[in-house]
Amino acid sequence: MRYIPVVFLVVVYIYGLIDCLRSDPRDVRSVPKPVWLVVVILLPVIGDVLWFFLGRPQYDTAPAAPSGAVSRGPVAPDDDPAFLRNLESSRKNQAEAARLRKLKDELEAREAAVRRKLHGEHGSQHPNDESTK
Repeated sequence: MRYIPVVFLVVVYIYGLIDCLRSDPRDVRSVPKPVWLVVVILLPVIGDVLWFFLGRPQYDTAPAAPSGAVSRGPVAPDDDPAFLRNLESSRKNQAEAARLRKLKDELEAREAAVRRKLHGEHGSQHPNDESTK
């Protein structure tokens, strides 16, 4: 039981040292990265605490907004340009499908009228019937 704090401090020290080593020098805050390495190595517990609060890079978890854009949090679907483009595209596709169905129905109606007209002129016989030859 009395070794738990020692193990905890060793784990924090190793984690802080590795985190300091792996961080990008351009993202380190306060002082340059080599200085932070010296502080973390020479002052194991205090150096790690200072590293975590003052030197460690702060990574933004949200994607960066394009320059000039103001991030205002979640966007309602009717304010989202991508959603509106999809909606407009979907509406155009549905209108095109309805237009094609209408043209197909008109074509089938014309073909049926032509068939009726052909059957009406030739009586009940089909024009390609072999019995009339």
